[in-house]
This record gives sequence, structure tokens and C-alpha cells, in this order.
Amino acid sequence: MFERIVAAITRVALWIATLACFAGFALVCYAVIMREVFRRPLSWDSEVGGWLMLATVVFAAAAAQRSGEHVAVDSIVEKARPRLRRVLVAAGLILVAASSLIMIYEGWATAAFARMAGMDTNVGLPLWWLQVLVPLGFALLLLVVLVQLMRLARGLPVFDEPRDEGAAAPRIKAGPLE
Repeated sequence: MFERIVAAITRVALWIATLACFAGFALVCYAVIMREVFRRPLSWDSEVGGWLMLATVVFAAAAAQRSGEHVAVDSIVEKARPRLRRVLVAAGLILVAASSLIMIYEGWATAAFARMAGMDTNVGLPLWWLQVLVPLGFALLLLVVLVQLMRLARGLPVFDEPRDEGAAAPRIKAGPLE
């Protein structure tokens, strides 16, 4: 049940990341048209674009982790024997969990300070509204890692299988030798 809830939240977060990515693209197009065609550059596009990029990254990271596409060094793990492979995967998951805990703590402290100080963005939004995206995104990443650790402990596959049973999952390779 916990695993299904985390999967559903991760899917919603990925949709939010997708919308933020498209909104960022639309914003860039709009800013270029305003600057180059109408000679009226926007004063707020860089800041809003940065926050949209942050939303894209923090909300997509959990989905990337869940599918096994998060940043990792696979070549050593793939060549290891099964028992060592499980230890390496567990160590990697524990490091991601520890990093997530640090980012949740620090992100929450940053947002709390901005709220206490009454800081606003250049577009007039309370700064903490946007800064709270960091601990939220990393909390979701932590939940995904906890599910993966539970799956590893039960001897189940850690990462989601590709949807199409006949096709291999597309992989981004680190270099030409991989």
C-alpha cells in the first residue's frame, strides 16, 4: 500500500515537473518575442524561469530515482557479483537517503528563515513559497528510496521495470565505452 501511494505521488510530481518544464519553455519563447519583436524586455522572466527550472528538477528527481535513471555509476554495479551488487545498491540508496535528509533539513531551514524575515521575490511572492519546493522534492525522493530499500530487503527488483515488456528501457550512457 505504501509503495502504491509513493508511486502515485511520484507520478503526480512528474506531471508537475512536466508542466513546469513546458511553462519554462513558453516563458522563454514569450520573453524572446517581447525582447526581439516588440523591444520590451521583461524584468521578471529570469527569476520565474529559474523557479520553474527548480520545480522541474526537484519534482522529476523522484521519478528518475524510481526508474533507475537517476545519476549513478552503473558500470561497477553491473559487473559485480550478485551479493556485492546488492551491497553496492544498498550503499547507493543509503547515500541518496542521507543526502535527501540533509536537503530536507537545510531546505526547510532556508524557507523558514525567509518566512521569518518576510522576504519576497522580485515578482512579489513570498520567497518561502518557492523555497519550500526543495524540501518537498527531496522528501518525495526520500520516500522513493525508502520503498527501494524495502524492495531490496525483500529480494524484489529495486527499480521499476519498463512498461513495454518486449522493449528494453532506454538508457543514457556515460560514455562511448559503456
